[in-house]
Amino acid sequence: MIDCNFLKIGKIVGIHGIRGNLKVFSNRDSFDFFCSGNKVVIKKIDGIEKYYRILWSKPHKKNLLILFENVLSRNDAEQLLGSEIFIKKSMLPDLDKDNYYWFQIIGLDVYTEEGLYLGKVDSIIPTGSNDVYEIKDNKSGNEILIPAIESVVKLIDIKKKIMTVNLLEGL
Repeated sequence: MIDCNFLKIGKIVGIHGIRGNLKVFSNRDSFDFFCSGNKVVIKKIDGIEKYYRILWSKPHKKNLLILFENVLSRNDAEQLLGSEIFIKKSMLPDLDKDNYYWFQIIGLDVYTEEGLYLGKVDSIIPTGSNDVYEIKDNKSGNEILIPAIESVVKLIDIKKKIMTVNLLEGL
């Protein structure tokens, strides 16, 4: 069931209380995906996948507390420890033009405006003022950090899976 149409949004990292409440670490910037009524897919450690509906959720320290429908006890909750949580990508809100989700950027082939292949976007580093794309070329082992700013990133084509950049002096 889980395929490229799903996005991992969290992991069940603990249990809270005796009524089935779960502690969830979210690897997303927003907790909006965990609204009451939303359906998610939980993939257990043994590979079993199942849809669950969120009854409620709330922030708790650096995590979330969540109660899922049909998770009625601590024993039910223990069965889900370590499980990953996914949503359908189609549930994501549309972004404004020239804005992208990280999962759309990671994996893009990166070229200079002159056509020189630099590698693939391996990860994204949030810095506060702007993100930084970590580009790795697996053949040469080279690694380049590219600021995600308009003067450097000239084109992102999600359909062709490419990014064109104008390297700053010194890169």
